[in-house]
Amino acid sequence: MSTADTAPTSASALRIVVAAERLFALHGIDGVSLRQISAEAGSANNSAVHYHFGSKHGLIVAIFRHRLPQVINERRLLEARCDPTDLRSRFEAHELPLLNMAETPDNHYVSFVEQIQRRELGSPALVDLPDEGQRSDDQFHLDIDNLLVDVDPQVRRMRVVQAQLFCLHAAADREHALSRGAELPPFALFVSSLFDSAVGLLSAAASEETVRLTNSTGPDTARLRPI
Repeated sequence: MSTADTAPTSASALRIVVAAERLFALHGIDGVSLRQISAEAGSANNSAVHYHFGSKHGLIVAIFRHRLPQVINERRLLEARCDPTDLRSRFEAHELPLLNMAETPDNHYVSFVEQIQRRELGSPALVDLPDEGQRSDDQFHLDIDNLLVDVDPQVRRMRVVQAQLFCLHAAADREHALSRGAELPPFALFVSSLFDSAVGLLSAAASEETVRLTNSTGPDTARLRPI
């Protein structure tokens, strides 16, 4: 039996998903075995992951399907209220749900996503994410493109990726610190300062050196995978 293309539908499957998210976040995708995940989930059956999800790939898809609906729903609500002509407002509508997720107790989703992103820098794509995540990311990139028409397209693509990664890594660092009980700046201040920095990165004037290098290289189509 495999439910790799669906969210967990039983209590035992959900325990496995939550356990896997935590272990992947702490030790990396390749640093955790399916046997360890089964044990962390309290299952005496070493084949529990295979039974519910078919493989590590299927389990990773299930983690995304478990968490993404909350992220996507929050994005829709924020997008409906944001000023679509304002860069900061549109960027915040896309990224704030991820930061909110990192602030939730006993949640390791952001650090899990960071581990996925780090692994894929040097490896083939580990997982094809659900369509709703891809659509959300595609619309975000399109909207940002329309708000930054004065920025060279190649520079713009790189900056959007850099800004998203900046937020991802900052949120993951905060998630880890919260799990250790560290004293941190208030969440509202953390978020506001982070978005100030990200928008500054997106809209900064390109230097003469950047313009020269842009003109001497081919197009760069790299994108951060949707989260």
